[in-house]
Amino acid sequence: MTRREMREHCFKMLFGVGFYPAEETAQQIRQYFSSPEEDDTMEDGTSEIIHQVDMKETDQVFLANRVEEMAAKVPELDGRLNEVAQGWKTRRMGKVELTILRQALYEMLYDSEVPEKVAINEAVDLAKKYGGKDSPAFINGILAKLVTAE
Repeated sequence: MTRREMREHCFKMLFGVGFYPAEETAQQIRQYFSSPEEDDTMEDGTSEIIHQVDMKETDQVFLANRVEEMAAKVPELDGRLNEVAQGWKTRRMGKVELTILRQALYEMLYDSEVPEKVAINEAVDLAKKYGGKDSPAFINGILAKLVTAE
């Protein structure tokens, strides 16, 4: 599985657990892996798989651990985001954008294998796929401020 695919699964899982109390994180992660395959018809009439978790057990363990680590650091990540997001505190942000920002900031702070520029580019790509039309610019702006604030 590619890092990009792993990142996308991680985003979906982190997004999902954000709707539940922290003590249910592990249960929601298990639910993610047991959910059936799901597809959707795109605007051009083609079919696209939007949920498929056919992956090695080692990948599942890695993702579950990563999402649990990210979820545990949400207060810290949100604090950092609130420091630079003028007029856009985390409580006002859309859930998609907030999840993307949390994931990218986690990678920038805690994953030495992911360069900051890669974390930002991947976050912008996720915003293009899952966010609104202004999401990529918003994500890029906030993350760029975080890099220059360090």
